[in-house]
Amino acid sequence: MQDQRIPITILMADDDEDDRMMTKDALEESKLANDLYFVENGEELMDFLLHQGKYSAPVLSPRPGLILLDLNMPKKDGREALREIKGDPHLRQIPIVILTTSKAEEDIFRTYDLGVNSFVTKPVTFESLVDLMKTLAKYWFDIVQLPHDRIIV
Repeated sequence: MQDQRIPITILMADDDEDDRMMTKDALEESKLANDLYFVENGEELMDFLLHQGKYSAPVLSPRPGLILLDLNMPKKDGREALREIKGDPHLRQIPIVILTTSKAEEDIFRTYDLGVNSFVTKPVTFESLVDLMKTLAKYWFDIVQLPHDRIIV
Protein backbone atom coordinates (compact mmCIF):
# COMPACT_ATOMS: atom_id res chain seq x y z
CA MET A 1 0.00 0.00 0.00
CA GLN A 2 1.07 3.54 -0.67
CA ASP A 3 1.60 5.94 2.21
CA GLN A 4 0.73 8.93 0.08
CA ARG A 5 -1.95 9.04 -2.59
CA ILE A 6 -0.98 10.30 -6.01
CA PRO A 7 -3.88 12.37 -7.35
CA ILE A 8 -5.59 10.48 -10.13
CA THR A 9 -7.99 12.07 -12.58
CA ILE A 10 -11.46 10.53 -12.39
CA LEU A 11 -13.83 10.83 -15.35
CA MET A 12 -17.50 10.13 -14.72
CA ALA A 13 -19.83 9.46 -17.66
CA ASP A 14 -23.44 9.76 -16.50
CA ASP A 15 -26.43 11.58 -17.97
CA ASP A 16 -28.15 12.09 -14.59
CA GLU A 17 -27.16 15.46 -13.11
CA ASP A 18 -28.26 14.44 -9.61
CA ASP A 19 -26.07 11.32 -9.74
CA ARG A 20 -23.10 13.38 -10.94
CA MET A 21 -23.49 15.93 -8.15
CA MET A 22 -24.07 13.28 -5.47
CA THR A 23 -20.93 11.46 -6.63
CA LYS A 24 -18.96 14.72 -6.53
CA ASP A 25 -20.24 15.41 -3.01
CA ALA A 26 -19.53 11.83 -1.92
CA LEU A 27 -15.96 12.03 -3.22
CA GLU A 28 -15.48 15.31 -1.35
CA GLU A 29 -17.00 13.77 1.79
CA SER A 30 -14.54 10.88 1.34
CA LYS A 31 -11.76 13.48 1.40
CA LEU A 32 -10.44 12.59 -2.03
CA ALA A 33 -8.37 15.32 -3.63
CA ASN A 34 -8.61 13.83 -7.09
CA ASP A 35 -9.58 15.90 -10.12
CA LEU A 36 -13.08 14.94 -11.23
CA TYR A 37 -14.44 15.54 -14.72
CA PHE A 38 -17.92 14.82 -16.05
CA VAL A 39 -19.40 13.94 -19.43
CA GLU A 40 -23.08 13.28 -20.07
CA ASN A 41 -23.06 10.54 -22.70
CA GLY A 42 -20.89 8.06 -24.55
CA GLU A 43 -20.17 10.42 -27.44
CA GLU A 44 -18.83 13.07 -25.05
CA LEU A 45 -16.83 10.36 -23.28
CA MET A 46 -15.11 9.35 -26.49
CA ASP A 47 -14.53 13.00 -27.47
CA PHE A 48 -12.95 13.60 -24.04
CA LEU A 49 -10.68 10.56 -24.33
CA LEU A 50 -9.69 11.27 -27.94
CA HIS A 51 -9.36 15.07 -27.49
CA GLN A 52 -12.02 15.85 -30.07
CA GLY A 53 -14.68 18.55 -30.39
CA LYS A 54 -14.98 20.75 -27.31
CA TYR A 55 -12.32 18.58 -25.64
CA SER A 56 -9.66 19.13 -28.32
CA ALA A 57 -7.32 20.94 -25.92
CA PRO A 58 -5.59 18.29 -23.76
CA VAL A 59 -5.73 20.68 -20.78
CA LEU A 60 -9.55 20.34 -20.92
CA SER A 61 -9.43 16.58 -21.12
CA PRO A 62 -6.54 15.02 -19.17
CA ARG A 63 -6.11 11.28 -19.43
CA PRO A 64 -8.17 9.75 -16.62
CA GLY A 65 -6.73 7.20 -14.24
CA LEU A 66 -10.23 5.84 -13.63
CA ILE A 67 -13.55 6.04 -15.48
CA LEU A 68 -16.90 5.72 -13.67
CA LEU A 69 -19.31 4.67 -16.41
CA ASP A 70 -23.10 4.56 -16.42
CA LEU A 71 -24.64 2.05 -18.82
CA ASN A 72 -27.85 3.80 -19.82
CA MET A 73 -27.04 7.13 -21.47
CA PRO A 74 -28.35 8.88 -24.58
CA LYS A 75 -26.54 9.10 -27.94
CA LYS A 76 -24.05 6.33 -27.17
CA ASP A 77 -24.64 4.13 -24.17
CA GLY A 78 -22.02 2.86 -21.76
CA ARG A 79 -21.83 -0.56 -23.39
CA GLU A 80 -20.91 0.95 -26.77
CA ALA A 81 -18.38 3.32 -25.19
CA LEU A 82 -16.87 0.45 -23.17
CA ARG A 83 -16.46 -1.61 -26.35
CA GLU A 84 -14.68 1.30 -28.09
CA ILE A 85 -12.39 2.09 -25.15
CA LYS A 86 -11.32 -1.51 -24.60
CA GLY A 87 -10.84 -1.93 -28.36
CA ASP A 88 -8.46 1.04 -28.57
CA PRO A 89 -4.81 0.18 -27.81
CA HIS A 90 -4.20 3.71 -26.48
CA LEU A 91 -7.18 3.66 -24.08
CA ARG A 92 -7.68 0.04 -23.03
CA GLN A 93 -5.40 0.32 -19.99
CA ILE A 94 -7.67 2.88 -18.32
CA PRO A 95 -9.60 1.10 -15.55
CA ILE A 96 -13.37 1.33 -15.90
CA VAL A 97 -15.89 0.85 -13.11
CA ILE A 98 -19.49 0.47 -14.20
CA LEU A 99 -21.61 2.53 -11.79
CA THR A 100 -25.22 1.94 -12.75
CA THR A 101 -28.73 1.28 -11.46
CA SER A 102 -28.83 -1.98 -13.43
CA LYS A 103 -28.68 -5.28 -11.60
CA ALA A 104 -29.35 -7.33 -14.72
CA GLU A 105 -27.21 -10.46 -15.02
CA GLU A 106 -26.97 -9.83 -18.78
CA ASP A 107 -25.42 -6.38 -18.17
CA ILE A 108 -22.97 -7.79 -15.64
CA PHE A 109 -21.90 -10.64 -17.91
CA ARG A 110 -21.74 -8.50 -21.05
CA THR A 111 -19.68 -5.69 -19.51
CA TYR A 112 -17.15 -8.10 -18.00
CA ASP A 113 -16.98 -9.81 -21.37
CA LEU A 114 -16.15 -6.40 -22.90
CA GLY A 115 -13.33 -5.88 -20.39
CA VAL A 116 -14.79 -3.78 -17.55
CA ASN A 117 -12.72 -3.84 -14.37
CA SER A 118 -15.62 -3.69 -11.89
CA PHE A 119 -19.43 -3.60 -11.92
CA VAL A 120 -21.13 -1.71 -9.10
CA THR A 121 -24.82 -0.99 -8.61
CA LYS A 122 -25.46 2.61 -7.53
CA PRO A 123 -26.42 2.84 -3.88
CA VAL A 124 -29.78 4.31 -2.94
CA THR A 125 -28.69 6.62 -0.10
CA PHE A 126 -26.05 9.34 0.01
CA GLU A 127 -24.39 7.70 3.03
CA SER A 128 -24.07 4.44 1.08
CA LEU A 129 -22.61 6.36 -1.86
CA VAL A 130 -20.01 7.96 0.44
CA ASP A 131 -19.12 4.50 1.77
CA LEU A 132 -18.83 3.21 -1.80
CA MET A 133 -16.56 6.10 -2.83
CA LYS A 134 -14.34 5.46 0.21
CA THR A 135 -14.11 1.79 -0.74
CA LEU A 136 -13.39 2.56 -4.40
CA ALA A 137 -10.75 5.09 -3.35
CA LYS A 138 -9.12 2.61 -0.99
CA TYR A 139 -8.99 -0.06 -3.69
CA TRP A 140 -8.11 2.00 -6.78
CA PHE A 141 -5.84 4.58 -5.16
CA ASP A 142 -4.21 2.78 -2.22
CA ILE A 143 -4.09 -0.92 -3.08
CA VAL A 144 -3.95 -1.27 -6.87
CA GLN A 145 -0.96 -0.15 -8.90
CA LEU A 146 -2.18 1.76 -11.95
CA PRO A 147 -0.11 2.40 -15.08
CA HIS A 148 1.30 5.91 -15.28
CA ASP A 149 0.47 8.16 -18.22
CA ARG A 150 2.95 6.87 -20.77
CA ILE A 151 0.76 7.32 -23.80
CA ILE A 152 -0.60 10.70 -24.73
CA VAL A 153 -3.31 10.63 -27.36
